[in-house]
Amino acid sequence: MSSDKQLVIGLFGFGVVGEGLYRVLQQTPSLRATIKKVCIKNPGKTRNAPASLFTVDKDELLYDPEINVIVEVINESEPAFAIVSTALRQGKEVVSASKKMIAEHLPELLQLQQETGLSFLYEASACASIPVIRNLEEYYDNDLLHGIRGIVNGSTNYILTKMFEDKLDFREALLQAQQLGFAEADPTLDVDGWDALNKWVILLLHAYGIVAKPEALLFTGIQHIHGSDAEVGREKHFEVRLVGQAKKLLNGKVAAFVLPQFVKQDDHLSFVKNEYNGAVVESSFADKQFFYGKGAGSFPTASAVLSDISALRYDYRYEYKKLYSHAPNELTQDFYLKVYVSFDNWDLIPREQFEWIEEWHAESDRKYLVGVIHATTLYNNHWWRRNGVSLILKPDAIIEDVEIRKLKKKSLELAGTQFN
Repeated sequence: MSSDKQLVIGLFGFGVVGEGLYRVLQQTPSLRATIKKVCIKNPGKTRNAPASLFTVDKDELLYDPEINVIVEVINESEPAFAIVSTALRQGKEVVSASKKMIAEHLPELLQLQQETGLSFLYEASACASIPVIRNLEEYYDNDLLHGIRGIVNGSTNYILTKMFEDKLDFREALLQAQQLGFAEADPTLDVDGWDALNKWVILLLHAYGIVAKPEALLFTGIQHIHGSDAEVGREKHFEVRLVGQAKKLLNGKVAAFVLPQFVKQDDHLSFVKNEYNGAVVESSFADKQFFYGKGAGSFPTASAVLSDISALRYDYRYEYKKLYSHAPNELTQDFYLKVYVSFDNWDLIPREQFEWIEEWHAESDRKYLVGVIHATTLYNNHWWRRNGVSLILKPDAIIEDVEIRKLKKKSLELAGTQFN
């Protein structure tokens, strides 16, 4: 498409994001993009747009030859995939915000793009208003990218901020987030880490060219974070964030996970509070770069969708250079993590699974330890996700095999105890 091409849009979904996009497009006539039809699920609902705009028949959009762009912002994964795949096969370019659908169907979506030669853009699927995908895609060479860390879920970040700053317990903070519209009535996808995991799978593709299934990554959410964890963090001048991380190891493989993490008060991510998102990208020559902005909401998300629509005027596509033009990167679980674990019952903690334990406090009702454990051990055992056990990574948590002997020796000297 040339820059003077008129974009005729078929929009799926008219919720928070869909209506936000409708309003934004009305304020940007220079974009030369108009919504011809909107497909909705519930025709009886009152909407702030002309009734003639809406239909419940998806084929009115997918098979209309005048519509050359499909924008998909619905919540259901499988219907979203059917819409996207049909649209591409019908010669229509697509913009999507459905992170779950994209994360679960990456191989098929990549294949469809190769087969059709059409654009499929989804900046809004990761951090809403923050252009993280486009930057990873365009500006960071695979071999020079050391790592990326990010807070990609505004709901959990809001809850953690309230637990730390206002000293609310988890339930109180969650209720407040729900009342303000930052968390859903059923908050499971957010608080259990699924939403952040899906976003991290997408960012992993653009950072390192790795096509991973969500279940291949080590993850959990904030569902078991305890008020006492916040107190321990404050004592040590740490804050807790739910952090996605990907790091290239010395052996060339990539460690990636989504886990709660203590961050130092001078860490860029400690400044990301409430419903905001942020990402720190570290590379050989640019050092650290920090991206920050609203990660949810009507207009922030609509702005990312709008940016993708604008890019279609210039025939922009993701080239996936790190996937197609470089030697493929490989995901690995062969690394160690330094973790803080809090719990009520000492018997629930399999101490033999730790390489070593360097600190423990068992005198209060809520007990905790700090130790080093192999990522594969956490991946294959789920005691740390059950029975109210809380696991939080320490700062600079990743320890590679080449470092482990030296640190183990030092830790054993400090602790005087080894668990095998």
